[in-house]
Amino acid sequence: MGVSSSYLGALLSLPVKSAVRHSTPVLLTNSPVSQAVNVMIRDNVGAVIALENGRPVGILTEKDILSRVIKAEKDLDLIQIREVMSQPIISIGSEKTIKEALDLIRDKNIRRLVVTEGDELLGLTTERRLLETAHERYMLRNVDRVKRVISEKVAKPSIAFISTYPPRECGIATYTSDLVDAISRLYVLNPPVITAINDRGSYYDYPSTVRYQIERDEVESYSKIAKKLNQSEVNVINLQHEFGLFGGIWGEYILNLLGELEKPVVTTLHTVLQDPPKDAERVLEEIIKYSDKVTVMARIGIKICEELYATFPDKVRYVPHGCPNVPLISSDTVKKSLDLQDRVMLSTFGLISRGKGIEYAIKAIPEIIEYVPRVLYLVIGETHPEVRKQEGESYRHSLIELVESLGITENVRFVNRFLSKSELIRFLQATDVYILPYPNREQISSGTLLYALSTGKAIVSTPFLHAEEVISEGGVRGCEFRDPSSIAAMVLELLQNENIKNNYQKRAYQYSRDMIWPNVGMKFVNLFYETLDL
Repeated sequence: MGVSSSYLGALLSLPVKSAVRHSTPVLLTNSPVSQAVNVMIRDNVGAVIALENGRPVGILTEKDILSRVIKAEKDLDLIQIREVMSQPIISIGSEKTIKEALDLIRDKNIRRLVVTEGDELLGLTTERRLLETAHERYMLRNVDRVKRVISEKVAKPSIAFISTYPPRECGIATYTSDLVDAISRLYVLNPPVITAINDRGSYYDYPSTVRYQIERDEVESYSKIAKKLNQSEVNVINLQHEFGLFGGIWGEYILNLLGELEKPVVTTLHTVLQDPPKDAERVLEEIIKYSDKVTVMARIGIKICEELYATFPDKVRYVPHGCPNVPLISSDTVKKSLDLQDRVMLSTFGLISRGKGIEYAIKAIPEIIEYVPRVLYLVIGETHPEVRKQEGESYRHSLIELVESLGITENVRFVNRFLSKSELIRFLQATDVYILPYPNREQISSGTLLYALSTGKAIVSTPFLHAEEVISEGGVRGCEFRDPSSIAAMVLELLQNENIKNNYQKRAYQYSRDMIWPNVGMKFVNLFYETLDL
């Protein structure tokens, strides 16, 4: 028998805001079309919204540019968006249903629909995006908890996330934002409540989902937020934990909050040290004690928690770091858009800091270019903001000096900025071999590893804890710690043997499929429901 009509009807009755691309670029109507083309390429999108007097008045699509500008042989720099955009704009309220959106798209014979919330522009949706949203939920039709929430309209739990959060530039902030988006797209929980961690002396223009803020180095701020969360409608707290995120010795101020919370806590551990300093062990032991459930991003983390922190086996769960769901495409198809079509691309990305081992990858480049002279190694990402406060750009400068001393300035390039997700994915898709040269084994989670896997890259990595699991399953080519010659040998093995490289690419991509964000979001939803005994 098929899925009941009530479940399918419930999918169509989901609000259209659950299928919106929120990051749709906007430009003024008097902007040149060439600017729109640059934005489309940069953000990997097929349309921009045109604004006039602060309101959306039209959409400029790739088709508009091709048919009304390129084919008409008009100058992209001289013609303005208002002259060739599609108008009038067709919009729909965010609370309208997916069915109503589909009906409107078909009645008006359009491909894109602007979604508004009150007087505010929310973003764009398309038939494909509406289909993806319905399909994600359809694939969960046999998950009892989700089916009950969608079909029977039971009360949805509310989750509060405690973490750093964008626009703060921080790997944990990006992770939490991606997790929140993945869960929100499932539309089986109430809108998230974010408690953001502020660093000393900083101000951030947070989105409206950030309800509370904790000042990292003010111990009383933690107790204050605990009281607010206790008084709120929140049902479960999700704490994102990383050493250095919270104030006090090894982040001990977070214990003040946990000790006063009266609601269940699910803690995500981004680092689990095998041989921790005494204070670090004390703090993490207390965090685990206060938590109802704990998640780790590598299976070895469960063993460490059980053996070192005496944690009960049913308390700790493996939930992988999420990754984007992107198509597997050849690097050559993307290089041209970055003007890198003549280079063999290596890359490493992430917020730059000591302990990433980038110097070992740089020292491997001279040996690599002896055999593959067209190699270009991209070090992608700005210096970590917290590192920059402590030591400025000294580590990056030392890497630049190393490049100069080795005489490889034509083969190493630094992309010194915080990239948007679409930019990052484009650089990764253009990469031939991705390098992860972490010098220490204890790294138990790596978002950069997952991103490289999700784009189907051939990866050379040291066997830190997270990578060790993937290496053992054939998804990554392992190299030795702090060993430039080992890195060079493994990179050359992949570059000089196309069949081997292709096999690693396919295995990497296949390995990542269970870790795409919709699947990870669903794992957390199930855990939140389980914590509430629902």
